[in-house]
Amino acid sequence: MINKLAAIGLGAVIALAPLAALAQTEQLAQAAPAAAPAVTNPAHAGGGGSHRRHLRHNANTHKERARAGAEHMRQMRMAPAAPKT
Repeated sequence: MINKLAAIGLGAVIALAPLAALAQTEQLAQAAPAAAPAVTNPAHAGGGGSHRRHLRHNANTHKERARAGAEHMRQMRMAPAAPKT
């Protein structure tokens, strides 16, 4: 009987824990009004920099990926054949 009551109590705690966490987050949200996000880069409203910066970043990323792919192909070409078992 005591085991049954303990199981029911444990189940209730597990089932109701998310509700308690949700109530706490709602209280915090109501207590502190949402502040406007600070813009770190005033280039435009999104704060992501200029279009030219974006293009430079993409070009560098493509170059790095091309170099990595070429290096991988060189290693695959020079690798010894796997031993057959």
